[in-house]
Order: sequence, then structure tokens, then C-alpha cells
Amino acid sequence: MDLDLRLVRYFVTVADELHFGRAAAKLFISQPALSKQIRKLETDVGGALLVRDSRHVALTPRGDRFLQLARQLLATADLMLREPTPHHVRIAHIFELDTGRVVADAFHAAHPGIRLVQSQMDSARQLTALLEDHLDVAIIRVTSALKAANPAGWQHELLRLEPFHLVGRPGDPRRPSVSVHERPIEVFADAPGTALYNVHGRYLSSLEQHTGLALRWLGNPGTFDTCHAALVRAADSAHLLEFDSYARRYADLGIPVHRPRELQPVYPWSLAWREGEQPESVLAFLAVAREVAARQHWLHPDRADGVPLWAPPEDLAVA
Repeated sequence: MDLDLRLVRYFVTVADELHFGRAAAKLFISQPALSKQIRKLETDVGGALLVRDSRHVALTPRGDRFLQLARQLLATADLMLREPTPHHVRIAHIFELDTGRVVADAFHAAHPGIRLVQSQMDSARQLTALLEDHLDVAIIRVTSALKAANPAGWQHELLRLEPFHLVGRPGDPRRPSVSVHERPIEVFADAPGTALYNVHGRYLSSLEQHTGLALRWLGNPGTFDTCHAALVRAADSAHLLEFDSYARRYADLGIPVHRPRELQPVYPWSLAWREGEQPESVLAFLAVAREVAARQHWLHPDRADGVPLWAPPEDLAVA
């Protein structure tokens, strides 16, 4: 019996969402119809791929293996059906953090004839889009959990260790460094236990565990202007832990920015691309990204007074 690619796509969507209702909404079909199609796929392949009850959906061991092969199959099918497009590169950005933008600007300057198609996605969504051939290159945080969940079909390479800084309140004295224990530390991120807790949130949880800090989780407003407005409205005394990308913009607005005194947290950004032969446009983008990293010293960030760099142990690119 031939494998129905439509059913395979349905299965991958359910596996990504682990929720039949959300998957059905994404696929624009009813939940009962989706359940029926998944049962048909399981009949066709001769075994259960999912375990479900009234509240939970999980992959069976066979379903987990099937998912990896299904992603590769769908990527191949999409490639076969799509016209070759050697003159564009599809990338994504995470809010207004500047790593991807700096590389994109350098790439456009070096290769003005190759069009950049740009989207906005977090790390997990970027990897899914990469594996499903909706992106050509991702710039993401690579962790052991991310690699275990997606063991095949892609490669990665460390691009940048982006420092974090402590942003003060307007009117604070300017000091080169401050202790992480001097004031409460706030973070613009979604807290553990919330629906939007993500890869960035897990980084911050690791930092809490390492330092013994209890961070103030403020949610994730995303854009710099919204973050800046929230900081200016704050009435109490605290430091905001912020990416270098945003900290520089706070400093440009006259808000004091300090180095952490005890350790220098760095956020590891990696290039990721699909396994296999790449078009010249993608190879050119990867080459420009490496050149930018070397020129900007992205893999060797400044650290005054011998302060140790820190990243969570689950970051494969740093381990």
C-alpha cells in the first residue's frame, strides 16, 4: 500500500502540537475528521503512532521514529514539487535582537542580487520550519533537548556568544559593573508554567539555578520600544537583565548599563541548516555569517576583570 503524504502531514502536525484540537485548527479540518485520518495512517503502517486519552497526546516509540522519517519525507516531497529558487535565502529573526539583522545586512551588501525572505520566529519554530524546508538557515539556541527531539536532518555551528548586561533605572549612577545580588533582577520572559515558556525561559531558569537568584519574570513584550516603555514606567529599584542587542539601545537613550560583577552570562546563537547539498545562495549566506562573527569577535566577547563566561550546561555549542 502506498503511503498517503496528506496523512503524513496530518501526523506531523499532531506530533508538533500534541493536541488534536490545535492541530485540527492548523489544518482547517474538524477534530473528529483528523482523528479518523490518523487512525487510518496507523492502520496503513501497521502500528500505533500516538497514545491519546481525554487530556493527553504522546508519541509511541514507533511514532517517535516515524516522526523523524516523516519530516525527511515531507521535505523531500516539497523539494520535488517546488521550482528551484537559487536566488533567495529564507531566514527568520527573533524579535529585534540584532544577530540575524547584522548578518542579513552584511549578506545584502556582499550579494545584492540574492533576495532575502525574512520572517519572525523563536528558536523552536525556526528549527521546525528549517526541517520542513520553510527556512534555509536558522539562527537559534541549540540545546541537548532540542537535539534529542530532532536528532537528524540538520547541522549546526556556533555563531555568537551574546553577553547579557544589567540595565539600571533612569537616573541611576553610571558604574562599569554591579553585583547580581545588589538589587532584584527582572527579565522580559514568560515564566515557567506559562503557556509561552520557551527556550529563552529555560536559559533563564538555568541561570536562576546556577546563581541562586529569584528572577522577576515580567512576560515578553518583544519589541524594544515596548520593553523600554515598561522600564521607564517602573517605580521600584531593580536591574533588568538584557541581551547586548537591547542593552546598547538603552545606553543610547541615556539609561545606565552595567556588566554583571560575578559572572558574564552569554547566550549561544548557532547557525543551523539542513543536511545535504546546499544551493550556492545558502553557502554564501553561511560564509558571510562566519565572516561577520570573526570581524565582530562574536565568539570572544569582552569580559573585564577575568569574570567567567557562563552558559547553561545543556548548550551543546558551548559544551
